[in-house]
Amino acid sequence: MKALVYDGTLSLKELDVPVPKKDEALIRVELAGICNTDLEVARGYLGFSGVLGHEFVGVVEACDDRSIVGKRVVGEINIPCGACEYCSAGLQKHCRNISILGISKWNGAFAEYVVLPINNLHIVPEAVPGEKAVFVEPLAAALHVFESVWVKPSSKLMIIGDGKLGLLISMVASSLGISHTLVGKHPERFALVENRLTRTVYNDESLRLLQSHDIIVEATGNEHGMKLALNAVKPTGIIVLKSTYAHTPSVDLSVVAVNELRIVGSRCGPFREAIEFLEQGRVDPMRLIECVFDFDQAVDAARFAQSRLKVLLRMWCT
Repeated sequence: MKALVYDGTLSLKELDVPVPKKDEALIRVELAGICNTDLEVARGYLGFSGVLGHEFVGVVEACDDRSIVGKRVVGEINIPCGACEYCSAGLQKHCRNISILGISKWNGAFAEYVVLPINNLHIVPEAVPGEKAVFVEPLAAALHVFESVWVKPSSKLMIIGDGKLGLLISMVASSLGISHTLVGKHPERFALVENRLTRTVYNDESLRLLQSHDIIVEATGNEHGMKLALNAVKPTGIIVLKSTYAHTPSVDLSVVAVNELRIVGSRCGPFREAIEFLEQGRVDPMRLIECVFDFDQAVDAARFAQSRLKVLLRMWCT
């Protein structure tokens, strides 16, 4: 099979089709989305070597559970050991021995076939096309913001970052009826989310937002976003941190103590709810798609994806 592999350089290689173990499924990948994390991993982030990719939709080709063979599925990216104290406490995504699809110790979905535990899989309803289903993983991460903190009707919410994740979080906020401010540096993207609930602010105007919001969602992936969040949040306010940083950010955290702030980490989210949002048409992430590449052009697609919105890889024509 063809697979997009990072082993110090990024290249398309021929690999053996993986063989699923007991309680695992072999999935024929149809579409996969390129995420900023994939691009950082391809620069050496986390020291991963192997097949990249964690956002996908595909069809189950083989597994012990015959009822899902032939079904279209998406897959959760965390593969816990099931035996450590965190797994025993129900904190599987914080497993001490965790593997993460295409990110840590598990070959990813930028390949014609991928293997995942059956328990990680979610069936995609027929009403949800593949171009939407490929957004389930990042949409779930966006939904998790609103599981991580309670946004009261009176709360002033700000989302910092107009990349893929920031725009999805804005879409979710609007679908939940939550008024919010979106800060970004690409004004041409504001039209993708503007509505009566969304106020958009260009990054250069953000200095006037000093201590103006109760809850800040930081989704830029760079330290400048965190600096803005620390400046824009009110005393005793909350910062929801969605960013992971390839390099250690240089920020003054003394303001956290002085202003009695809370910083809440928020990572992966609920796949079932994300699928329901897509099935019900509550968000339309397809407007974020800039280009779909055939898999033979995967290396070019990764280059093209730099500083873009969503770029997809099509492994098989259906």
